[in-house]
Amino acid sequence: MNIEKLHKKLIKKNISLSAAESCTGGLLSSKFTRLSGSSKYFKTSLVTYSNDAKIRILKVNKKIIDKYGAVSPECCEAMVKNLAKLSKSKINISITGIAGPNGGTKLKPVGLVYIGIKKKNKILITKNIFKQKSRIAVQNATVKKTLEIIGSLI
Repeated sequence: MNIEKLHKKLIKKNISLSAAESCTGGLLSSKFTRLSGSSKYFKTSLVTYSNDAKIRILKVNKKIIDKYGAVSPECCEAMVKNLAKLSKSKINISITGIAGPNGGTKLKPVGLVYIGIKKKNKILITKNIFKQKSRIAVQNATVKKTLEIIGSLI
């Protein structure tokens, strides 16, 4: 679903939205907030890029990051759960991944991104491996996928 359609749907259905982004660095939030009227539904945006920010601001347990890493379904889930507590939005989104071009490993390659969505009591964590070559292409693919997921849930 494109951002304009999603924007209109969120306003019409009075659904609030918040995001905690890591590897996308606020790109998702920017896509929403560039549209006039987004303040009707867009409540909170946190760019918790560093592990320290995830721990301090989002209250992700340090043990989760130490054991599984910041790019893990466990961290993504903790991010979205804790964002929901902070924001009180109807839909909460968390994104954590490796945008590249460096930083990837065999187990966690460049392009690995976890997207977490919490709507009411349901949490959906998706594992994505984007094959795009550039950092911005991975970030854009992540935002596109996130919009698709949100669109399918409302």
